[in-house]
Amino acid sequence: MTSVHEDRPVVRPTQQDEVAAAGSELIGGPIGRWARLGTDRLTPVRVIALVAIGMFALGMVQKMPCYEWAWFRGISSQYTHACYSDIPHLYNGRGFADGLVPYFDRLPSGDMEFLEYPVLTGLFMQVAAWLTLPFDGSVQDREQAYWMINAGMLMICAVVVAVCVARTHRRRPWDALLVALAPALALTATINWDLLAVALTAAAMLMWSRGRTVAFGVLIGLATAAKLYPVLLLGPLLVLCWRAGRRREYGAALLGAAGAWLLVNLPIMAFAPEGWKKFYTFSQERSVDFGSFWLVITQRTGRPLDVEAVNTYATLLMILLCAGITLLTLTAPRRPRFAQLAFLVVAAFILTNKVYSPQYVLWLIPLAALARPRWRDFLIWQACEVMYFFGIWLYLAYTSSDDKHQGLPPEGYQLAIALHLLGTLYLCAVVVRDILKPERDPVRRDGSDDPSGGVLDGVEDVFVLGPAAHPPRHGVRHYEGVRVEWGVTTSDASGADGTART
Repeated sequence: MTSVHEDRPVVRPTQQDEVAAAGSELIGGPIGRWARLGTDRLTPVRVIALVAIGMFALGMVQKMPCYEWAWFRGISSQYTHACYSDIPHLYNGRGFADGLVPYFDRLPSGDMEFLEYPVLTGLFMQVAAWLTLPFDGSVQDREQAYWMINAGMLMICAVVVAVCVARTHRRRPWDALLVALAPALALTATINWDLLAVALTAAAMLMWSRGRTVAFGVLIGLATAAKLYPVLLLGPLLVLCWRAGRRREYGAALLGAAGAWLLVNLPIMAFAPEGWKKFYTFSQERSVDFGSFWLVITQRTGRPLDVEAVNTYATLLMILLCAGITLLTLTAPRRPRFAQLAFLVVAAFILTNKVYSPQYVLWLIPLAALARPRWRDFLIWQACEVMYFFGIWLYLAYTSSDDKHQGLPPEGYQLAIALHLLGTLYLCAVVVRDILKPERDPVRRDGSDDPSGGVLDGVEDVFVLGPAAHPPRHGVRHYEGVRVEWGVTTSDASGADGTART
């Protein structure tokens, strides 16, 4: 089957999504039949970029109690106001205030000998420190300036994420509003520097959707140099290319990723090997931490878990889940979309990891918008993440308030962990259902194959397993009264050759 032609009309969520239609009543209701769309001044991408900036700004406002005083006056205040951020604390704690060079200079005090972040994130942090140099004043003044500069740079990353998602599915730009309006993005965007890797990953997904395999690989390599999780996308992509017989394209992407990662990392590996490896040794040595089901086990049993044992069990669980995703990919009635598998593999990594920091939700937001662009499911998941966001800070307020115990006790925090784990599992479940029943997939209901699949979009399968073995490329399914038809050509119906329709 060939892909749907790009000149077909843009999908309007308010006409297909009940929650989007109901929400649109706040601004006048669903878009009308004769509405003028795509004007030069008010394109979907520009609207989404502006909305992303607005939501990011609201997230910055939410951090104002900490910016003004809570970061600098005691420990528990930043937790009770739910405005904690690593950024101002690490400005001093990792030597940026003293002019130390990341990875090269050993930290004089604290629990870290070297900066424990990947190289590209370290460069991002250093650039922000250089931009802070013109600001004079007290340490507090410079920490405030450092956070504000980082927030401005991270805002650019957030806009890049939203715009890339809008452009990845060309006929569905409005799905990027899921990203721009995500409450968890606004709340967690400035906790840490994760948005850099998220932006590079979103740009890589856009490049793959355009068939630019080498550019995709380079961006994935750079994203992996900023955070480890983007390399996971190469796994499901391998299985998809295996099923579709696109080994050469995958090889080009893999070489691009390896080359870009090495280009960034080799200089530090060569001249500061101890500092370079700190991120990897810290990840291995880190004990069970916030947000994971491993912490629930530890707290419920009252016994700390051995770090090496947790590393082993978490790795085995991840391998089992990846094997399941591989089997699902090769046996599904239609080849899964790349975004669906990307979401599943990153979610599997987060769910099995020994730490699930609140900002990790940023990794999943753009992938979720591409994998399951339905407001109801997205908002259910986001509600769980928002509940956890406030739950962790209330728990930390409880543990840091001495005998007062103001906040959420361990039992309440365990419930918050379970809630956000279940929210992620719920979204995984509906994505798996869409893979097994592709007629229920919102992206495929117009007959599309894989709009973000690039060289995979509309390609015949060459290797599948089980009942999916070489299924007919022309098929008709019905879902909620809608006829979903794939593979219609001019010999089947009027219209351009190779189009698919409903």
